[in-house]
Amino acid sequence: MNEKTRAPSAIGNNPERNREHNRRVVLDLVRQHGMLGRMEIARRTHLTAQAVANIVDDLVGENLLMSTGRRRTGRGQPPIQFAVNPEGAATIGVEIATDQMVVTVLDLTGVLRYKRIVPLTDTTPERTLPVFALEVERARKSVEAPLLGVGVVMPGPFGIEGMSFVGPTTLPGWSGIDVKAALETACGVDVTLENDAAAAAVAERLFGAGHAISHFCMLYFGTGIGLGMIQDGAPYRGAFGNAGEIGHVPVVPGGRPCPCGQHGCLERYASLHALHERLDNNGRQRPQVYEIESLFTDSDPIVEEWLGEAASHLSTVIGLLENIFDPETIILSGAFSDAVMDALIARMPPLPPSVAARSNRSQARVMRGQTGQYTAALGAAALPLFEILTPKLETSPPDQQVA
Repeated sequence: MNEKTRAPSAIGNNPERNREHNRRVVLDLVRQHGMLGRMEIARRTHLTAQAVANIVDDLVGENLLMSTGRRRTGRGQPPIQFAVNPEGAATIGVEIATDQMVVTVLDLTGVLRYKRIVPLTDTTPERTLPVFALEVERARKSVEAPLLGVGVVMPGPFGIEGMSFVGPTTLPGWSGIDVKAALETACGVDVTLENDAAAAAVAERLFGAGHAISHFCMLYFGTGIGLGMIQDGAPYRGAFGNAGEIGHVPVVPGGRPCPCGQHGCLERYASLHALHERLDNNGRQRPQVYEIESLFTDSDPIVEEWLGEAASHLSTVIGLLENIFDPETIILSGAFSDAVMDALIARMPPLPPSVAARSNRSQARVMRGQTGQYTAALGAAALPLFEILTPKLETSPPDQQVA
């Protein structure tokens, strides 16, 4: 990634009380650039040379950074370069979906080291937790690096009352229990719990189309539809972790009944489950997700009908999201292949007028994600990484000096 497309770097803050923030700034900066020397880190972060030297020494001592030798830049002693140490730590990500469990392992640089998909026929806690524990242990043995943490993503919403979320896009039997505690008891490791759409947005922010974008919305297609939001480079979760439940926003007044108790929800028209329903109603067998691209390539009439209807309603929702959140762009990602995602975008009618209609736009209003069909599982593994790599304080313009 070149300088023009890389997101502005967060800057450090010299007071000692912000040392943890400064560590995150340094780690994130080195991760973005691949290799940097101490003086270059100090210049870009606006930290003192001594502060950078101390932080780099600490991070090398903890195996989070490693020396890559000297880079000759001209006269004098070449500066020692530092890079993120891929063997310094690993994270495990687990996506518990309505029909499968996806397990991933990332190293500290975000490289995928392990992936396993386990079919699930019963997603109740009693059946799922033992499988989860077994798969986490299997994943731990796949790498020698110290385990930084386990991220778990599941379809939301969490802890809701007054809405009858018993439909096919949610997991049965998980309401009314402390999900995080149950997962931690099962695997014996601290767990970061997130809904699938928010985790997918984190993956896209760290490794995909959102790498250089600080404000974006992601429409995530699992069995249903969720919304992940990145604001100022960090995920927006809401007070109870349920921000972005876009699938249950009505788009057709008096439309199809939804298990949530409403009518005409977006999920009833533009989701994988909506496509499955169309196939069911025509006496067709439900395809595996990977088989949908073949149906699309063959111009299957039911898939074509679904694409047209889904694209129409998504266009309306995109205008709504733009007016409410004013993102730089809206990213589509999730279960469908790149070809199907591209078709959804291409078949949208002209997007409605919104605050996004600016002549100086640097991003398309809508784009496809780059992290692929396993983006939620990658996002799950990225959650612990995000906690140590992402600065938590406000950023400053590149030309602003820190006293």
